[in-house]
Amino acid sequence: MNLSRPFIQRPVATVLLTLGVALAGIVAFFLLPVARLPAVDFPVISVSAGLSGASPSDMARSVATPLERYLGTIPGVNEMTSWSSTGQTRVTLQFDLNRNIDDAAREVQAAINAAREDLPATLRSNPTYRKRNPAAQPFLILALTSDTRTPGQVYDAVSNIVSQRLAQVPGVGDVELGGGSLPAVRVELNPFALNDLGLSSEDVRAAIQANNANRPKGIVEVGGTEAGRALQVLTPPPGLRAAYYRDLIVASRGSAQVRLGDVARVIDSVEDTRRRGMFNGKPAIVVNVTQQPGANLIETADAINAMLPALHAHLPQDITLDVAIDRTGMIRASVHEVQLTLLISIVLVVVVVGLFLRNLRSALIPGVATVVSLLGTFAVMYALGYSLNNLTLMALTVATGFVVDDAIVVLENISRHLEKGVPRLEAALRGAREVGFTVLTISLSLVAVFIPLLFMGGAVGRMFREFAMTLSIAVMISLVISLTTTPMMCAMLLKPQRNAAERQSVAQRSRGAVARGLARAQGAVERAYGHALDWSLAAPWTVMAVLAVVVALNVYLFMAIPKGFFPEQDNGQLQGGLRADQSISSSALADKLQQAVDIVRRDPAVATVVGFSGGGGAGGGFLSAALKPPSERTESTREVINRLRPQLNQITGLRVFLNPVQELRMGGRSTSSTYQFTLKADNQADLKTWVQRLSEQMKQDARLTDVDDDQTENGVETFIDIDRDRAAQLGVTTSAINSALYNAFGQRSVATMYADMNQYSVVMEWAPEFAQSPVVLRDVFVPAGRVSTAASGDAAAASSAAVAVSANPALRSASTGQPLSAQESRMVPLSAFATVRERAVPTSVMHDGGELSSTLSFNLADGVSLDEARRAVREAEAAIGMPNNVRGQFSGAAGEAQKQQSEQVILIAAAIVVIYIVLGILYESLIHPVTVLTTLPSAGFGAVFSLMAMKMEFSIMALIGVFLLIGIVKKNGILIIDFALDAQRARGLTAAQAAREAALMRFRPIMMTTLAAALGALPLAIGFGVGAELRQPLGVTIIGGLLASQLLTLLTTPVVYVLLDKLRRRPANEAMLARGVA
Repeated sequence: MNLSRPFIQRPVATVLLTLGVALAGIVAFFLLPVARLPAVDFPVISVSAGLSGASPSDMARSVATPLERYLGTIPGVNEMTSWSSTGQTRVTLQFDLNRNIDDAAREVQAAINAAREDLPATLRSNPTYRKRNPAAQPFLILALTSDTRTPGQVYDAVSNIVSQRLAQVPGVGDVELGGGSLPAVRVELNPFALNDLGLSSEDVRAAIQANNANRPKGIVEVGGTEAGRALQVLTPPPGLRAAYYRDLIVASRGSAQVRLGDVARVIDSVEDTRRRGMFNGKPAIVVNVTQQPGANLIETADAINAMLPALHAHLPQDITLDVAIDRTGMIRASVHEVQLTLLISIVLVVVVVGLFLRNLRSALIPGVATVVSLLGTFAVMYALGYSLNNLTLMALTVATGFVVDDAIVVLENISRHLEKGVPRLEAALRGAREVGFTVLTISLSLVAVFIPLLFMGGAVGRMFREFAMTLSIAVMISLVISLTTTPMMCAMLLKPQRNAAERQSVAQRSRGAVARGLARAQGAVERAYGHALDWSLAAPWTVMAVLAVVVALNVYLFMAIPKGFFPEQDNGQLQGGLRADQSISSSALADKLQQAVDIVRRDPAVATVVGFSGGGGAGGGFLSAALKPPSERTESTREVINRLRPQLNQITGLRVFLNPVQELRMGGRSTSSTYQFTLKADNQADLKTWVQRLSEQMKQDARLTDVDDDQTENGVETFIDIDRDRAAQLGVTTSAINSALYNAFGQRSVATMYADMNQYSVVMEWAPEFAQSPVVLRDVFVPAGRVSTAASGDAAAASSAAVAVSANPALRSASTGQPLSAQESRMVPLSAFATVRERAVPTSVMHDGGELSSTLSFNLADGVSLDEARRAVREAEAAIGMPNNVRGQFSGAAGEAQKQQSEQVILIAAAIVVIYIVLGILYESLIHPVTVLTTLPSAGFGAVFSLMAMKMEFSIMALIGVFLLIGIVKKNGILIIDFALDAQRARGLTAAQAAREAALMRFRPIMMTTLAAALGALPLAIGFGVGAELRQPLGVTIIGGLLASQLLTLLTTPVVYVLLDKLRRRPANEAMLARGVA
């Protein structure tokens, strides 16, 4: 049966179908979203809760643990980690990749509701959850600065205008603000004035809450039924400025009224004074914009850039809005480079065909097949919801060498008949029929290679699934085009061999001379190959010995080559974590951040720098920098980091960990360095001890750099030991002690002010000058009931009634003090029943799966692979001899790399098994699929040897290259075996005769397809432009494997065929299986 016959005989219909596929692909190309990497929607949910002033230990015990108890019962949770710092807790849940994120979110909300009764009553609001992608990172960072406004006023404008408008842009996933907080009225208490008046801080809080009560008052109806009116009862709303609160009466002492301004300094400030943000050295509010999964990143960035003038117009004139870092520029450049690589590959492939067939029309046919196949792939990609990204475009670039293979095989066979003088229509029909099964075998076996990749586990497997599917789609479309459009074009365009006696023009004679020269060169190569083939068939066991040596070298080289994960990319951007002493003050940390930003700014290769501190772990901060375009600098990102590191190390009391920004991020933990190793223990003491020992041991290994741990034992805690018996004798309750301390040092939000566009807080604490040292705790006075005198009996009664009722019952944490203190409180100094001491405590507490955990992070020294670094960590672990109750495992990118490397051999073996099954079915043979598989060792040897020669690691990209090689090099065996097997069945030739004739007959198409695939990958191997680090290992693997396999398989495959044919059992109807190819 000839599948190509109807398409050859109906050229108009075939042309229209081809044009339809091409037009659909062109339209789809402009509709496809553009992204950095395939959209992998990690089902991760982060639950956050805040309790201002609470210590990390308290947050871990009273907030994180109850939440984990309920959240841990949700089905499908793969990983649950929590991080608790001063006043904040974040629990991160990672679900199975197949889990629906919306269903998981509903269960998370139900668990939060169930845990609410176990959470502290002082928690102002319920914990909130957010769907997030741990691999997502901001693609756009905006900075807002002002020379006249305070950071709080700038933050307010950003919160009310910028963030709302940005969040409405299609494709924006999240908008986060950093470097500041909302404006607030801060009440800075004078403890001595309060004590002199017998006024407790709880009374002040009650007065402020009572003043801010703003609830419905009802309606007054006036008039009769004909002219009646309903009048809304309103009172003035609470003010939004400090001036409104200064004259608030908080107490009455005799005939004198005590106002808030008498006992406190009331100022306009911000909710959290411990947060700082900087842009190029100036105070700034930082806006981080992340992408929504599946959105077109370039369109989203363009929409935001188009909106910026309107946003700037809505902002006050003295606020400057700048784009600090735009990562889409590098994405655009990277995608453009891959597109250019794709075009170069297509041109090179067409040139190869033209040189071999010595005919421009012949070169045009595979060029059309390649372009139409790729355009058709765009259409299917759009239907499947894929995007144009680095991986899919790399798949299409590699596919140029694959999709042309089928067209070359068909074209070369038809050309062979034309060279024999067969009419072109008959040559097209006969040539397409002869190789139809061969083309089908090549394509199906190539697609079969990627079947194991589709079942590759983890985030890497999900990400490369789009790569494998794109390449498979391109191959299958090329199969259809090669059996339809290609033979039709051959029948329409190719001409029989011109008679040498015919008159020819000068141009024709020139082309003929070039063609004859090329023909002589090809003939010489084919004759040399014939002599080498005869020698190999005459000395089969020598050839088999060479093949055995190649197999042994494969095993040795694979064990010896350094193993990596994902190649480090140079995107022209760097980011860094800041680590200072955990007991450092916010102002001191801000000064050190300023020093770090100034050092980075001074580097000639740096364009912009953004940094902020506060809001996270104590003593920590973050900075991000964009380098100048490659045309304006000569250094790579890693070289800039190496140049900055010694300068940053000179900042006293601060460590800065700089890393190049990478496209692929794994794991939800945030650490200073790239790779992570997590320890778990059943008690905090052992965890602290062994983390410190392991960290010190790792720092001594030269293979590891930037070793850091998240043990935060350097925080200083002022611990208060309460004598409960003594406190009871004095009439002091534990709740009164907690309230007094919280009101003094916790930046406590005591009331909410409602405005038209936002809500603001009234924050109360001691004035900074009264909270400079732990010694001030002796100045804390706790109320122990009211002073009772005969002169104030009525007032006492009124006061006691007031005590029984909350100042503002609508509030969750309403004060139980007196809204208007008419009677002095009996104040007891804290030192009368408590002792104060300092101790080192963690400033953050981490849990992993409900267990105490700590994560060490590290970077790789120059020239060190991730595999070597993992060995270094394990050696350090063995050297210190950790006990059984402390367990360590790699996490994040290091853990994913370890998992992926453990699957490598299994995946390669699975690909080989799948190919064997497919070939066995197609050939109706159990023996000759083995012959095809013997072409693989030489390719593996060439690939690994090339990587080692280029000093590259065997990374995930190299593994993908090996899979591609498995699909490419087995083509040589298929082309030879398909012809030889049919020759034996149809003409009764011996195995040696059939193998020799097949090898010589298929030598030209083998050379053409191999060179086409190699040249298609050549632009990848050269590695030019942005993102070359990602593409280069793939190209080097393919080209190295192809060269080695081409040199060996042309000699080993016929020999193996002859030897294994002796083991083949010939069926009785073998002649009926012949297709007449030979």
